[in-house]
Amino acid sequence: MAATAVSAAPIFVSRVKETKGRQFYHLGWVSGVCGSVLPWPHKSPYFLSLKGPIRISQRVVSGHRNTKVSAKAGSSSNGIKPARRCIVLDIEGTTTPISFVTDVLFPYARDNVRKHLELTYDTAETQDDIESLRAQVKEDLEKDVVGAVPIPTDGDREEVITSLVANVEAMIKADRKITSLKQLQGHIWRGGFDSNEIEAVVYDDVPEALEKWQAMGLKVYIYSSGSRLAQRLIFGNTNFGDLRNYLCGFFDTSIGNKKETKSYIEIREYLGVDDPSAILFITDVYQEAAAAKAAGLDVMISIRPGNGPLPHNHGFQTINSFSQI
Repeated sequence: MAATAVSAAPIFVSRVKETKGRQFYHLGWVSGVCGSVLPWPHKSPYFLSLKGPIRISQRVVSGHRNTKVSAKAGSSSNGIKPARRCIVLDIEGTTTPISFVTDVLFPYARDNVRKHLELTYDTAETQDDIESLRAQVKEDLEKDVVGAVPIPTDGDREEVITSLVANVEAMIKADRKITSLKQLQGHIWRGGFDSNEIEAVVYDDVPEALEKWQAMGLKVYIYSSGSRLAQRLIFGNTNFGDLRNYLCGFFDTSIGNKKETKSYIEIREYLGVDDPSAILFITDVYQEAAAAKAAGLDVMISIRPGNGPLPHNHGFQTINSFSQI
């Protein structure tokens, strides 16, 4: 089925909508900037396979042309600096306080992992999570990673769950940025958001900036080590309400590690800009900033309360608020 055309007026699409037996997953609010409703699984630049990026033509997506953002967006009158077309945002320490992640999300996942596994053990989703974790733990054991515990392949259910809990707790404690952990965490957090036990926090300047950038015709994306599901949950359930209407897509570690240049090369290819410096990437982590810069992106570093220290003479422009952009 081809992507559904939309008008310029924003239309909300629920997270899962049944249409003639097909499921459509929420990309955000759809509007004249980002708007299309896409069937899942869908080979769009904005959706990435859990097993890695989907490589498709940048010219046509689901039967309609992938039109570039107007060159007027963020353009410079002197023609020296390329027009800014896209903004890619980190979450932790950039749109959202680090304390929300460390003091709310991580403890919730840790405290509810056993309950989640026991309640959902026989579902296809959880069995996929288990297999992903089992593969990661096998690799960890070969590398003598601290905290790694073998996961039985022929043990009973309780033995498997107990070993999974031990591994997940160790991974969370080490703040590991691995897809198998982030995938499971997203599924656990979904229960917390659905039951209103969790409300995400974004900085006060974020909603206004997102609204302004959308009005300017800029496309805004998220790139986080958290799963795409977790990203959608965060921005769909904030202290300012549902902000997904301002976002065009989500990238996670299935496209690559955030501290590796090749990840940003993949992102710039997906976004299809002629000049990678037309993409602004904002993060609080120096190594991520350096990797994005090496890929040709324009970069700013976010300085917020609680963020980690930066190297002396790091050379990047810094901001304390999105209002400064």
